Amino acid sequence: MMLVFADHDRGTIDPLTFQALTFARNLDPDVQAVLVGGGGAGLDVTAAAAELAQYGAQIVHVVEIAGYSDYAPLAAARALVELLVSTGAKALVAASSARGNEVLAHVAAITDRPFTADCYSISIGDPHQIVRARWAGNLHEEVDVTADVVIATVFPHSTEATPAPAAGTLKEFTATVSEHDLAVRVINRIGASTGGVTLPEAKVIVSGGRGMGGPEGFTILEEIAGALGGTVGCTRVVTSAGWRPHAEQVGQTGTKVAPDLYLACGISGATQHLAGCKNSKTLIAINTDADATIMNHADYIIVGDVNQILPLVLNEIQASKS
Repeated sequence: MMLVFADHDRGTIDPLTFQALTFARNLDPDVQAVLVGGGGAGLDVTAAAAELAQYGAQIVHVVEIAGYSDYAPLAAARALVELLVSTGAKALVAASSARGNEVLAHVAAITDRPFTADCYSISIGDPHQIVRARWAGNLHEEVDVTADVVIATVFPHSTEATPAPAAGTLKEFTATVSEHDLAVRVINRIGASTGGVTLPEAKVIVSGGRGMGGPEGFTILEEIAGALGGTVGCTRVVTSAGWRPHAEQVGQTGTKVAPDLYLACGISGATQHLAGCKNSKTLIAINTDADATIMNHADYIIVGDVNQILPLVLNEIQASKS
């Protein structure tokens, strides 16, 4: 049986979790999911369980933890450790998200087992044969792992989330969690929510780099993204300069995305950024430098000044809608 940690942010299931469920289901059709934090974490348990069931969760374990109002990695890990024992699962899988990697790393440390992150494939055996991503997916590493229970995360967008409706039977689980386990936790969030579509689920991403010139340059990117029903992304240098929030960063240390369309504006194409957008189905790059690295990775390129080209793009989009 496969146990999948269902990563959620204040009640919203991370879409990468559905990829992890599909991955686990390909190893063993007997898949169970774990939701840590019930109503206290803003989670609609019934609705969340129904979502997980659509991707193969036969049973959904709901772990209520007093004081777990948002996110507490060690407390979540304690619950997973106890569930591993009670269910007898042969593997614990999660999406390779910030929370997924952190929680499963705690599980591995508590149980003194190896942890394998960013996996493409797992063949259960003795030893377990695993292919994982290194250098942001530019290198595939084949490793043999010896462990009674596999603890691993799934590399983003390496497995397509495929529905396979299952029972999704709810089971409440009480974990033994101490105050120490809640010492590190999110107690408050400061900053306005951007609302709308998020980077991981966006079908269209309009992304800007240093070439946008400053924070004011992103206004037109917001207009184009809005007209296309998408969202705005950016590079690390943009967030480092304080032009845009880190939540919009695409890249190795940001969010790895796979939209239908990725419009890269004024982006040179550093390896770190390309690692985050290389799974885009169509990549269009606009840059004054015809030899910029991103031009070699784009499906379509436009050589020119974004300040002159983007208004024309916006006009064409608006005209096509009128």
